[in-house]
Amino acid sequence: MTYDLIVIGSGPGGYVAAIRASQLGMKVAIVERSELGGICLNWGCIPTKALLKSAQVFEYLKHAADYGIKVNGGEADFAAVVKRSRGVADGMSKGVQFLMRKNKIEVIKGTGKLVAGKKVEVTTDGKATVYEANNIIVAVGARSRELPNLKIDGKKIIGYREAMVLPTLPKSMVIVGSGAIGSEFAYFYATMGTKVTLVEMLPNIVPVEDEEVSKTLLKSFTKLGIDVRLEASVQSVDISGTGCKVKIKDAKAETTVDCDVVLSAVGIASNLENIGLEDLGIITDKGKIVVNAFYQTNIPGIHAIGDCVGGQALAHVASAEGIICVEKMAGQNPEPLNYNNIPGCTYCQPEVASVGYTEKQAKAAGYELKIGKFPFSASGKASAAGAKDGFVKLIFDAKYGELLGAHMIGMNVTEMIAEIVVARKLETTGHEIIKSVHPHPTMSEAIMEAAAAAYGEVIHL
Repeated sequence: MTYDLIVIGSGPGGYVAAIRASQLGMKVAIVERSELGGICLNWGCIPTKALLKSAQVFEYLKHAADYGIKVNGGEADFAAVVKRSRGVADGMSKGVQFLMRKNKIEVIKGTGKLVAGKKVEVTTDGKATVYEANNIIVAVGARSRELPNLKIDGKKIIGYREAMVLPTLPKSMVIVGSGAIGSEFAYFYATMGTKVTLVEMLPNIVPVEDEEVSKTLLKSFTKLGIDVRLEASVQSVDISGTGCKVKIKDAKAETTVDCDVVLSAVGIASNLENIGLEDLGIITDKGKIVVNAFYQTNIPGIHAIGDCVGGQALAHVASAEGIICVEKMAGQNPEPLNYNNIPGCTYCQPEVASVGYTEKQAKAAGYELKIGKFPFSASGKASAAGAKDGFVKLIFDAKYGELLGAHMIGMNVTEMIAEIVVARKLETTGHEIIKSVHPHPTMSEAIMEAAAAAYGEVIHL
């Protein structure tokens, strides 16, 4: 019952931390109340990408004639799409089970709670068992945030979890919030045939992205038939009838939209309740556990990572935090995570990917800028693929050539952003990117061309 490390939560932060700790010679246990892999593998990143792939295939079928292919019919089987998504998620969760066995990590099923003296109380089927450890990592993740006037009932007003397993395709849907979750579901349901209204209280959709990216995605969404309401808010939802009557207020007027279901995608809230934080005196702030650069709380031996601490609520961030945390725990000297070099990806079509400063942020930080932009309409590979929408935009410090940020929208850009992350980590300059030969024809050539555009050397514009 005594371990070197107990991890509470088996999401992409928790299970990665557990594996790295085992690699470093620790005796490790992981506590999970639901499926191994957490929200990401089971109800987040992975199954949504499976849904989006089905939507993309359906979109290809609808536009097959554009590629010289004749297709008779072509109908979406919504139940089969959902079933495939759940099968992908189940396979990934089984993969984590294998990794736990391979790395000799004990999996303890149940709900974990911190107890004084570096102990974890795990309750399973009403029975509580106490385990001890030299170190504990809290990796409990988060859930859909609820607005006071948008209470999730799981039927007419739903969160992302219910949106993945609806029994039938709704004819109409209002989505509240246009971040990554809201935009991905907007694309998915609109492509499958649902009439989608997307409500965003800020002036741009995907509001954390560069404004040029947001405006380009807005054009694509509008072309897809999505009714986008900007600088708007949901005042109330009447669910007394067969469907929902949604009152939406913007600067001009208040209108009512009838729909079958409302999806609340207004962010997340950390799962901090009833895990013993108050009993131990662990400091929290604004719904997050306070930690230092190596994820240590104010209580020795207690650490926290992932969506329950500050920083971007992203799976790859949680994984990186978990590795840094256990390496420091093991006496190594890991480098603290640079939160300004974290890539963000949105997997609608066209895809969105970015890292570092937006143009507005870079100007506000006082930099003099060189900006290069290369449209995919000038890319041979994009033309051949029938995916000419979008661009790559690179932002450089004019004085020293530092690559401050990158913003991409287009086909497969989520696979391209890693080049920029590595380049920024290595403190690469614009001229070094220009002189790094990129393969032709590829979408990734646009990165080299955008860098060349910033310095007046672009060839294909």
